[in-house]
Amino acid sequence: MTRRTLLGAAGLAAGAAAAIPVIASAAPSGTATRQKPVPRTRAKTFTGAAAGSAKPGFPVEYVGVAWTGARRGAAIRLLDQAGKPGAWQALTPVCAAGSDADTGEPAKSVSVLVPADGAAGYELKMPDGATGIRSTAIDTVNGPTVNVSVATETASFRGVEFITRAGWGADESLRFKADGTENSPQTYYPAQTLTVHHTAGANGDLDPAATIRAYYYLHAITNDWGDIGYHFLVDEAGLVYEGRYSGTDGIPAHNADGKMVTAFHTSGFNSGNLGIAVLGSFESQAPTAAARASLTKLLAALADYHDLDPEAAVTFVNPVNGVTRDVQMISGHRDWLATECPGTTFYGDLPALRQDVTAARSGS
Repeated sequence: MTRRTLLGAAGLAAGAAAAIPVIASAAPSGTATRQKPVPRTRAKTFTGAAAGSAKPGFPVEYVGVAWTGARRGAAIRLLDQAGKPGAWQALTPVCAAGSDADTGEPAKSVSVLVPADGAAGYELKMPDGATGIRSTAIDTVNGPTVNVSVATETASFRGVEFITRAGWGADESLRFKADGTENSPQTYYPAQTLTVHHTAGANGDLDPAATIRAYYYLHAITNDWGDIGYHFLVDEAGLVYEGRYSGTDGIPAHNADGKMVTAFHTSGFNSGNLGIAVLGSFESQAPTAAARASLTKLLAALADYHDLDPEAAVTFVNPVNGVTRDVQMISGHRDWLATECPGTTFYGDLPALRQDVTAARSGS
């Protein structure tokens, strides 16, 4: 059992008596619900020189780092509770992503999420010339808990069961600015393509929901996107999670008319492009069989829903900015931007994945 697991159990027990309310996704009207305790996310962001050496005052379960500049050359070392530093470890960039409204060179905007396992703090080394450095200490495990209403029946999209935003503990208040306005209001367009990602995080994750809450905070607050960047996520056990908020009257990732909500997974190419991230890093290993099977089933359901040919070559046209790209219907993130995502091993499996999705679709 890791220290994260021990601290998480203690945090749930300690926080139950003094839950701090947050805005959470509500179950559809008329749906039977139950109360589920979820740890409230605690986070503290540091900028400039302060970003390079931080002790936030609570156990750090994840460190989010964002900067503009070279993607390689950054490193982190964690401080234990006695203040002793561990070994330096290289930072592996998360997908280059952002809003379609982003200007400049999105691929040079880098963000990383590092598991910290209850560290007291951390120190950073950044690439030469890096600017706009921000680091965020995140704890999605040990904070006081809030009771969230979740449906008693498992949610499903065209036969694919998934965990709702409420189910993984999304704090919906993170989507809003201090003045109460929504940071990134939803826009909807017909789906044209399906893109797969990896999160470039740790494999063997014992608490995927906590990790998703950390990515949510990194994307919504540290990166200022207003929400998590993906439409769906898939963990190593094959569980599917709802990503980007899409409203209360439609299916996940869509509105009631079947149009897809725009997310933030491929800068400049988001609107009409549905993004699915598999938790983990797949540079030298493949996703688990369970994750691969769930991804195949989800892609087949989406292809059916939008009447897309999984093995087609298409020209994507962004309805917002007119940017085009010739891609496969099911693509990898590196087909859109300069990034290692979804990992060398995973990317090499995409031709077989397209065939498997076609077979799953025709057999559904």
